[in-house]
Amino acid sequence: MAGLDTRRFGKTGREVTRVGLGGEGVLRTFGRHAEAAAVITEALGQGITYFDSAKAYAGSEDYYGEVWRDRPDLREPVFLASKSASRLHADAEMDLQATLQRMGIETLDLWQIHDIRTFTDIRDIEAPDGALEAFIEARESGVVRHIGVTGHHDPDVLTHAVETWPVDAVMIPVNPVEEALGGFMDTTLAAAREQGVAVIGMKVLGGSNYLVPGVGVTPEVLVRYALAREVSVAIVGCSTPAEVQALAAAGRSGPLPDDEAAALVEVFRPHARELAYYRAFR
Repeated sequence: MAGLDTRRFGKTGREVTRVGLGGEGVLRTFGRHAEAAAVITEALGQGITYFDSAKAYAGSEDYYGEVWRDRPDLREPVFLASKSASRLHADAEMDLQATLQRMGIETLDLWQIHDIRTFTDIRDIEAPDGALEAFIEARESGVVRHIGVTGHHDPDVLTHAVETWPVDAVMIPVNPVEEALGGFMDTTLAAAREQGVAVIGMKVLGGSNYLVPGVGVTPEVLVRYALAREVSVAIVGCSTPAEVQALAAAGRSGPLPDDEAAALVEVFRPHARELAYYRAFR
């Protein structure tokens, strides 16, 4: 089995595989321990090194913790990420301690300010008692190695964070619908490149809503599309080991050629606004 290519993770000096295991799928459940362990261990076996989770993702952090406790040797090569949606300093600190405990780890590779949606969020997070300072302090103390921000509602809000916060990474939706709409994949992505910030591509399959039978729009095509847009890593949630195998195979196939990626955007352009359900247009 061929290895997975890696890419530099922004200016951090770290390398991660071009595809990563997302925190959705079976990981965003409770009580499915054996199934979750099978997905995580399959990803490790496929050579995937980027693993996503969040406090808000049901039992995902606990599932990871069960794997690391049974096999602590498997944790070392992994780039492990989680998130907190708390907007206040004290609440974010408590979230981080809970995350470390659930995962059974002492250090987290990437801790992300989760799901910023509005400029009110920005003001709350930047305030003297806001969460941003907790994230910076956690990085300075070494409890987390890197910090980031995520969002999929308003490109202007997320771009502000990338341009003004001292983050190492940003997570944005990366799919042909987003390219047709504009915002995240031009403005925010350009700002990240300018700042040397790593880019994590999410919503790659559009919650599986972008799979179009008869037109050749498959999971593999959508993953390879994301890889063609120069993200540091494209993540996809998986529910079975077979889905993990398919994700890894897409990563090994590499990016779509430019002409195929451009043609894919045109498939979705007429319906792009209605398909970007996660933006919650008003």
